[in-house]
Amino acid sequence: MKFLLDTQILLWAAGQPEHLSTAARRILKQEQNQLLFSAASLWEIAIKNTLGREDFRVDPRLLRRGLLDNGYIELPVSSQHAVSIDSLPPLHKDPFDRLLLAQAFTEGITLLTADAQLARYPGPVRKV
Repeated sequence: MKFLLDTQILLWAAGQPEHLSTAARRILKQEQNQLLFSAASLWEIAIKNTLGREDFRVDPRLLRRGLLDNGYIELPVSSQHAVSIDSLPPLHKDPFDRLLLAQAFTEGITLLTADAQLARYPGPVRKV
C-alpha cells in the first residue's frame, strides 16, 4: 500500500521515532508499504525552520537526502495537486496540510497523520 506521510509524521519518523504511535511504527516498518513524502512538507520545514520554530529544527536538505537514502519516494507538487485544493471542504485551514490532502486525493494515496482535525476529511486519510 502507498502512504503519504504528513509533515509531523515525517519529522517523527526521521528524527524522533519515539513520538510515533504503535500503529504508525507498524505501517512504517512493513516492507510491502511504499512510503512517500511531499515536496510540500520540505517546503513547510524550510519555512518554519527559518522562522525559528523549535519543532521544525531540521535541515531540509539533509532530511530529503536521508529519506531518499532510506527508500522513501518523493512526491513532487503538480499543478493538478494545486488546483484540487478548491474541492476540499473547509475543515482545516493549514495550507500545507490542505496541499498534502489534495495530493493524497489526486494520487489515490492514503495520507498518514497524527492530526485529528486533518483526519476529519473523508477519503484516503488515516490517523495514526
